[in-house]
Amino acid sequence: MKAALLKRNEFYLLLVIVVFAAAITIVNPAFLTIENLFDLIRSSSGMAILAVGFFLVLLSGGIDISFPAVAIVAQYITVNAIISLGIDNLALAFAIAIAIGLAFGAVNAFFISVFRIPTLIVTLGTMNIFHGAMLEFVGTKAINAGQMPNCFKTFGLVNILSLPRGDGTFYGLSVFFLIILAVILATWVILRFTVLGRVIYAMGGNPEAVKRSGFNLVRLQFFIYCYVGLLASVMGIMHASLISYSNATYIINSELLHVIAAVILGGASILGGTGTLTGTLLGVVMISILEKNLVMLGLSSFWQQFFVGLIIVLGVSITHLQKRLRERI
Repeated sequence: MKAALLKRNEFYLLLVIVVFAAAITIVNPAFLTIENLFDLIRSSSGMAILAVGFFLVLLSGGIDISFPAVAIVAQYITVNAIISLGIDNLALAFAIAIAIGLAFGAVNAFFISVFRIPTLIVTLGTMNIFHGAMLEFVGTKAINAGQMPNCFKTFGLVNILSLPRGDGTFYGLSVFFLIILAVILATWVILRFTVLGRVIYAMGGNPEAVKRSGFNLVRLQFFIYCYVGLLASVMGIMHASLISYSNATYIINSELLHVIAAVILGGASILGGTGTLTGTLLGVVMISILEKNLVMLGLSSFWQQFFVGLIIVLGVSITHLQKRLRERI
């Protein structure tokens, strides 16, 4: 049991998180409080949802870099549609966004599965197509807090648990926690208890063997990329609700590298077939803490970019080294 634990990437990542959190707490004792934990959950829930989607694609042997574009396009079109329709309804907002996310996921899956184009090339192209088309046909005007539909602003403030501060005000655990919990549980059940989950793992290791076993790779690709599109669209609505603001250029540049770094840091192989949901979530925690607390340690915010890039390079290098070692055995 102990030997198996020491071989797991998640164990060492958890140790790093504990040490890093301890260092921050020494500098800023307010870091290790329930209020700060609730705030971390609220602010990082969107990244966690995107990371779950990216992890699923990576596990299947593919790569999807279009998810930030799907998230912002679904968000921006939905906010504009709600304003134009004059129907201030959160359920309608989620329905519109999810429909967009599923459609974009299906577009990715179509080109990947039917034309056999490499996933990186397809999603690099569709990322620019989706975002560019939105900028041209929908617009670029930012929607500020005063213009945002009330359903978004209200949703962003909903707490499922509220606790009092010393001054009589309250802080709480955001409803976003329930959404990320539902996403994690659904994905865990798929990967752990269904044939679909086992096939996704197998696709990353040997897609030809999966095909020879009689599984329909086209349907599998459509499920995977539509699932990512759905998660990205949900994140888009959450992001708009979190900041009560919608900008046509948000998310597209800020989330891509953070999500990739979190998933790779969590132990997922860039070659597919290897990784865990637990590792991915620990990676999100590490990147979130790193993003928000480097300044507390006296380091410039520019170090954040350095560490994120370093994590990606080291993660890919370790994966390549492990593959070469396995081939020699």
